[in-house]
Amino acid sequence: MTNTPLSPSLKDSPRTATLDDIPALTRLWQDTGLYRPYNPPAWDIRFALEATDATLFVWEDNSDNIIGSVMAGHDGHRGWIYYLAVSPALQKSGLGRKLMDIGEGWLRDQGVWRMQLMVRSENQKTQDFYRHLGYRALDVTVMQKDIDTPPQERI
Repeated sequence: MTNTPLSPSLKDSPRTATLDDIPALTRLWQDTGLYRPYNPPAWDIRFALEATDATLFVWEDNSDNIIGSVMAGHDGHRGWIYYLAVSPALQKSGLGRKLMDIGEGWLRDQGVWRMQLMVRSENQKTQDFYRHLGYRALDVTVMQKDIDTPPQERI
């Protein structure tokens, strides 16, 4: 991966997100269809930034507007990519690929060698993007159970 800017209007590289980025990330995730009302971004952002086995990177334009994000985390065995988002106006610019390189690189640096992600089954466009990057669909069923009451700030 090179550190050359994608466009003169974008910063040269991403930075680690901060809690102050919550409003801008929430807007970005709403604009890109990642937001779900039952899963407020503030909780996920806070959780990732306070964990030792996760991180969240943001990419900004030269006016300090967040135009891309990628969250990465691991369980000691598998690495996961979450919240890859690129502002709709910049999709197909190469920024998504660069953000994936950043997330995958962070996971490699943590000693993770297998990376996974989840894509909603109806989101064919995003599935095609990940296939282009070398990801493949697995024959698994993801199951979920809420094991406790969500933290108060999630309700």
